[in-house]
Amino acid sequence: MSRIDDLMAQHCPNGVEFKTLGELLRIKNGKDHKPLGDGDIPVYGSGGIMRYVDTAAAEGPSVLIPRKGSLGNIFYVEGPFWVIDTIFRTEIDLSQVEPKFVYHQLLTMKLGEMNQAGGVPSQTQTVLNLLRIPVPPLEVQREIVRVLDQFTQLEAELEAELEAELEARRRQYEHYRGGLLAFDLEEVEAVELSEAFETRNGYTPPKSDPTNWSNGVVPWFRMEDIRENGRVLDHALQRIPEKAVKGGRLFPAGSLIFATSATIGEHALITVPFMSNQRFTAVWPKSEYADRFDKKFLYYYGFVIDEWCRNNTSTSSFASVDMSGFKRLRIPIPPIETQERIVSQLDRFDALVNDLSIGLPAELAARRKQYEYYRDKLLTFEEAAA
Repeated sequence: MSRIDDLMAQHCPNGVEFKTLGELLRIKNGKDHKPLGDGDIPVYGSGGIMRYVDTAAAEGPSVLIPRKGSLGNIFYVEGPFWVIDTIFRTEIDLSQVEPKFVYHQLLTMKLGEMNQAGGVPSQTQTVLNLLRIPVPPLEVQREIVRVLDQFTQLEAELEAELEAELEARRRQYEHYRGGLLAFDLEEVEAVELSEAFETRNGYTPPKSDPTNWSNGVVPWFRMEDIRENGRVLDHALQRIPEKAVKGGRLFPAGSLIFATSATIGEHALITVPFMSNQRFTAVWPKSEYADRFDKKFLYYYGFVIDEWCRNNTSTSSFASVDMSGFKRLRIPIPPIETQERIVSQLDRFDALVNDLSIGLPAELAARRKQYEYYRDKLLTFEEAAA
């Protein structure tokens, strides 16, 4: 930091000049990549590298700025590359500015929030050309880039280390969970799933009737709910009206849903009355067995059932679980005190691994925030008087 301070004091003690992007670089549109053959030259869209081709549109260094889609995804590239029409490339005036300095400056400008359209997020050359950035002397820019590159490398190394540790914790947790749930079914009471549980398939109300999809009050679960909100759910991303519920009967709160077709090997515990789509089979204890199971124990045992489903799938036309075998699965019924002890142990381990406010995920988020703070501080300049 002192090296940068010394350079600033030497070259621009009274602040630095600010210029528009239009004064520093030329913005170029991307082109269609479909006619190109395969090769080793990366093709960029607003989401990143899409494929590799045999022809280059330009040679780096360049900064790529999204035109449509993920507007905050800024890329710095060196060497040959191709861009499609969802992202701009730039030709930078190297006599005025370092390309990587421009890249770091743009990262601080929240371009993802500068949507210029009402539908798909979009950006225009006109708006980009008018953006102003500080332009300190090249020697200062190069030193800032050097420091930020070091920060970036250290942050990436730490992130990789923390993510590896987190993955190791997850594997440890899965091993521990598997051990706790590995019952000898000859030594503990067990029943076939169909004897102790009700099973019902979900369904999708006809979309030809718009009233099935308006004024919804009943949670209607899909795989997207698990992906976005986890495996213990009390609300759905989509709701349907009561009139769309077949027979007027909801699946009861405390049911498990298992993905038994399409994306197989996922499950969730639903804590409210609900419906689901046809990809799920809902499972809940029959009345005579309701007090024999802890609901959270069944949720954790669901991971054992998930594994069975993955290993007993027909893929002849459409992936689906062997439902006859599913209903014959033997489910252990250990004493309720044993179930509660297992739940308590797994709840603690689950929180340590998955809660973003605990342990390694929180450390990772804190380091990212720290890096962004120092980056923004390095790239903030006082503007010289005109």
